Amino acid sequence: MALSRRQWNNILIIASIVMVGLLTLLDKHTRDTPKETVPLFDAQAQLAQLQLSGMWMARNARGEWQCDPQVLNCQQWVDSWLHIRVSPLLAAPAPDNKAKPQELLLQLSDREAQIWLLFPETGLLKSAAGNWYQIPPSLRPALLPLLNAQPQSH
Repeated sequence: MALSRRQWNNILIIASIVMVGLLTLLDKHTRDTPKETVPLFDAQAQLAQLQLSGMWMARNARGEWQCDPQVLNCQQWVDSWLHIRVSPLLAAPAPDNKAKPQELLLQLSDREAQIWLLFPETGLLKSAAGNWYQIPPSLRPALLPLLNAQPQSH
């Protein structure tokens, strides 16, 4: 049975509407942070300093945040890490040989510095104690600093 041009047009219109609806639904659900996430830092464990692949942010004596001179989005980068939410994983994820971890040095107030591993591509975070966390996709891009291409000379 051959379809007429009008029937094909109707099929294409309906398929387009369904596709736009699905993409809108997916976009809506991937932007939101999942409800099962928990804050990584709280009042008892406040972030005091962070170093990621040589770039740093630190709270000074007045409580103000400062970043490495090469970081262009200092305030956004600080806010992203201060308000990061993660989902604890019950088991270690399957190893991915392509994923390259970045060393993350975290200094919490009144505690020793800890070295964590951040896997930016997969959104995984491994604590110094070996616990694994998943970072929601909507929060991942802001966790990496935007860098000035030219180092500043003093």
